Amino acid sequence: MSIKTSGLHHVTAIGGDPQRNADFYLRTLGLRLVKTTVNFDDPGTYHLYYGDQSGKPGTLMTFFPWRDAPSGRHGTGQATTTSFSVPENSIGWWKQHLEATGLDTGRVTNRDNEDTLTFTDPDGLKLALVAHPQGDPRDPWDTPLVPAEHAIRGLHSVTLSVSKEDATAEMLTDGIGLDFSEQDGNRFRFAAGDGGPGALVDVLVTPDAPRGLVASGTVHHVAWRVPDEQTQVAWREELVDRGVNVTSILDRQYFRSIYFREPGGTLLEMATDEPGFAIDEPLLELGRSLKLPPWLEPTREQIEASLPKLELPAENNLERK
Repeated sequence: MSIKTSGLHHVTAIGGDPQRNADFYLRTLGLRLVKTTVNFDDPGTYHLYYGDQSGKPGTLMTFFPWRDAPSGRHGTGQATTTSFSVPENSIGWWKQHLEATGLDTGRVTNRDNEDTLTFTDPDGLKLALVAHPQGDPRDPWDTPLVPAEHAIRGLHSVTLSVSKEDATAEMLTDGIGLDFSEQDGNRFRFAAGDGGPGALVDVLVTPDAPRGLVASGTVHHVAWRVPDEQTQVAWREELVDRGVNVTSILDRQYFRSIYFREPGGTLLEMATDEPGFAIDEPLLELGRSLKLPPWLEPTREQIEASLPKLELPAENNLERK
């Protein structure tokens, strides 16, 4: 593969009640809601994007929250853990903070000199906070509930669970341009560029685990960064030439996307860095109102009537923090 990704763009998961989802990711984790829109393929549900102040690629966690969605099953063929990057000396603060909200957390573990704290969100999605010893230069979203010195910097990594690793490893290296980094037992780490937070994926080999079921509390897909549309076109052509079943380029309003499955079963996306989330509302007002792409605007009234009301805390607004 002649083209290489620079790292993670976003992770998209399926949630339950949208208000509970927003409260957790805005207030408990201290992220910012940078876009309130709908699932373009199913406009009867929200698509909520959480990230840093402007929603830069590599900081984004997004959700399709269906209130009545059945619970999924964690297993092979899916991304089973989404990890966020936090400052090196903040894991203790986060453990106290999360437990004060009633969450159960695992014990703090250390792997590859990174302290890690695991927990689940209200729908059972597996999450982790990871403190990288070399730090993370990305600026956080600063709120009174999660001060900047402890705040999440962005995505750290994702873990893909597979029954065997060979074909998945080949896709990660030859298909999207990652490099094999290291092995720790049945865990294989791959990195984009120089590695570090936001550019890592772990492949966990669990041959005896059940096949995962994507529903509430599970990851729907993992997106990797593409710098621009021209590169994306070339990338798609290379993947097709390799025999990969790739979608056409889809307009997601804030980026352009192609989708395909790696051999282990996880749905992957290649998403452009441009144009970003400020194309239809100012930075100060990101996430406050429902934004629809032009082709859905004619049905705005029906869409708004079908969506549950969503109340955002004041911390989501720059001038009201």
